[in-house]
Amino acid sequence: MDKVYVQGMAFYGFHGAFKEENKLGQRFYADVIMEMDTKKPGKTDDLDDTVNYALVYETAKEVLEGDPVKLVETLTDKLSRLILERFELVQAVTVKITKPDPPIPGHYDSVAVEVRRERGFEEL
Repeated sequence: MDKVYVQGMAFYGFHGAFKEENKLGQRFYADVIMEMDTKKPGKTDDLDDTVNYALVYETAKEVLEGDPVKLVETLTDKLSRLILERFELVQAVTVKITKPDPPIPGHYDSVAVEVRRERGFEEL
């Protein structure tokens, strides 16, 4: 399966387990890898035959700038499900959400969660 990458999307959201995170907000980054057949758009050079990257960005923006959640795991799951729901050509998707500068004493880089979902995966 071919892969289409939309990486380094940056958003400002109010997600986190602590009230301060929900009040002050912070940056979040999203990386998306979509597994799909790109033979047709490769031949036709037609945007209608593939996934519009701008719409993928808007979907990520909706989730990451949307209603606050506590966990990065929730964000990655929600975004992966929406991509599979909205983009029929995508057979599987890997979503990585990075939260830089988490409020963890002595930790100054980032935390990230990556999930892979495919069409037809079982619900929990």
